[in-house]
Formats: sequence, C-alpha cells, structure tokens
Amino acid sequence: MIEFKIPALMGILNITEDSFSDGGKFINLKDALLQAEKLISEGADILDIGAESTRQGAEPVPEDIELQRIIPVLTEIRNKWQDIPISIDTRKSKVAEAAIDLGARIINDVSALRFDPEMADILSSHPQVKVILMHMQGEPQNMQNNPHYEDLLGEINAFFEERIAYAEVKGISRDRIYLDPGIGFGKTAEHNFQLLAHLEEFKIHQLPLVIGVSRKSFIASLDNSSVEQRLGGTLAAGLVAVLKGVEILRVHNVQAHRQFFQVLKEINEVSEWTS
Repeated sequence: MIEFKIPALMGILNITEDSFSDGGKFINLKDALLQAEKLISEGADILDIGAESTRQGAEPVPEDIELQRIIPVLTEIRNKWQDIPISIDTRKSKVAEAAIDLGARIINDVSALRFDPEMADILSSHPQVKVILMHMQGEPQNMQNNPHYEDLLGEINAFFEERIAYAEVKGISRDRIYLDPGIGFGKTAEHNFQLLAHLEEFKIHQLPLVIGVSRKSFIASLDNSSVEQRLGGTLAAGLVAVLKGVEILRVHNVQAHRQFFQVLKEINEVSEWTS
C-alpha cells in the first residue's frame, strides 16, 4: 500500500472579472451562490472566495470594490450554509476584517502579510482565524517577467522561515499558519515542476501545506492545452502533491478530485499492487 490521506479540498469561488480560469462567470451574486452550492454539493471541505484576480499581469482591485463583491456573497453563503469553513483570498486587512466578522475562518494572503502592514494586526486580534502564507516572487503585475532563482527550494524555505518568524512576532501562533509554495506565482513551468517533485522539502517547518495547481499554465507547457483541457494534468499534479504531504488542495473541479481520491483510496485498501 501507498501512504496517503484524501486531502481537504478547497473549492475556488472567483468573484472576479478577470481570473485566468473563470473570470466573470460568478461575479453576479446569483451566479456566485449557484457555484457555491455546486462546490459544496460536490464535497468541498472549504470554500475559498476571492474578489481580486492575482493572475499574471492582473491589476489591483480597489478595496471598496473588493468589499462590494465579497460581502453580499459571504453574507448569503453564511445564511444558507452555516457549517462550511470559509477562506477569503485577500491581501487587504479591511477586507479580511469584514470577512472575519461575517464568519470567515481562514485568510489566504498571497503576499504572506507583506502587502498590507495592518493585516498581521487584524489576524493577531482574531485568534480563531488561520492564515495561509504564500510565496510569490514579485507582484501579480510583474511576477512572470523572467523569474529567476539561484536556489529555488532554499530561497522559498528561507522566505517561509522569515515570514513565520514575522507572524509569530506579530502574535500569530504557529498552529494558525499554513504554507503555500505558490505554484505559478513568479515561477517558470520548470520551476513549478521542480517544486512539485520536491514538496517534501517544505515539511521542515512542520506546518500544513496548501497548494493550488488547478488548471494552471505550467500544465499547458507540455501540450498547449486550453484552461478547460487541463483536468488530467491537474489531477496528476494533485496526486503527487498529496503523496508528498500536502494537506489542502485548492481546486476548481471538486467532484472530479473527490472521485479521483476516493477511487484511489478504495483500490489502495484492497490491492497489493503497490507492495
């Protein structure tokens, strides 16, 4: 048998105009709620709601617009589904604070607390809330302009060490922190494949790992596939991630991932094919 656990599936709900995969599809409140219902019914363990695209070249969204998008959606989701854990994908402290007041329990900060100096203070004052610290070289507007590393794994691990220390100094305890190596954020396709092959290197921090590989362009570097054609590559990358210790997968296709891991688990339990 192989050793693995079915990961927690974080269903992605983009209420944005320009996300790389589904920009504009769910920016309307009714459409956003229908997608939330779909993700939950398919078995999402967490909903990750974002109102600012961080794709390559994306421009920042003003704070007031981000709030106008998130608050109605989050309010309705909380009214309809009280038990689903909510993550908010934001770099802005006021957005995080408003979402926390409405019941969000995870803040997914792609800047790892670097964008908004008030974010760490907000999180410190809400000890029930966890935070995902993601590695990104540069900013969304320029992160894919020739990303370069002398030591890919070493530099990301040093970044994590510094960010964890910063969070702790600001009053955010280690048991509230998740780490995300940031597939596609300031990395070439080759960098992304190297990260996936060596994800176990990030376990030295003894913190849970979150990863998002769903539909990303590194998959298309092999076959020039469109966003809609990348489910196979997404599942392959997700399996490798889980085998290397990732606890949370951030995904668009919850049903496919749930089915994939359930079938694999069942076969693994009744077969000696891996012995």
